[in-house]
Amino acid sequence: MSFYRFAHGVVNVIFRALYRVHYEGRENLPPQGGYVFCSNHISDLDPIFVALPVRQQICYMAKIELFKGRFTGRLLRALGAFPVDRGKGDTSALDRAKEVVKEGKILGVFPEGTRSKTGKLLKLKSGAIVVSAQTGADILPVAICAPKGMHPFAPVYVRYGALIRNEELGLTDMKAASQLKGAKALLTERMTALLEELSCR
Repeated sequence: MSFYRFAHGVVNVIFRALYRVHYEGRENLPPQGGYVFCSNHISDLDPIFVALPVRQQICYMAKIELFKGRFTGRLLRALGAFPVDRGKGDTSALDRAKEVVKEGKILGVFPEGTRSKTGKLLKLKSGAIVVSAQTGADILPVAICAPKGMHPFAPVYVRYGALIRNEELGLTDMKAASQLKGAKALLTERMTALLEELSCR
């Protein structure tokens, strides 16, 4: 058993005992990896909550600051995460992201690039779109909300949307700004719709 699978099992038991987690759209989870998993970002616990029903390993692209601690850095790497230096055109992180997809694993991305304090979707960065365009990978939009905050025994809602097929993004020329803008608009539209559909009661 891999360390990721062991950790996933342990955390699954703990979090389901501590939180009232509600999942919608599980039928949209692909049976195989090799795609980009895009969720909105409201708390540090998001990577755990959105991953619990997913059978395959999710390799998250995470801000480099999280890897500076000796323990946390080793733990994150052991779980398959890798650092990205935000706002600096980190080509090594982009290369690693493409490798993850080509290896048939799931690339986990929070395309807003930071947490939303209001719960509303922020403007998306281009990383997930670029990886999808350069690898041919599909994108799975995901939404999470916690109307009463991330407190023990509080409700948390997660919804998995329909897979966005690579060809739907319309990216035939990465140098075409209009195509990139259109692809980001499509992903934004799908993620916003998921948040609106989510049963945040």
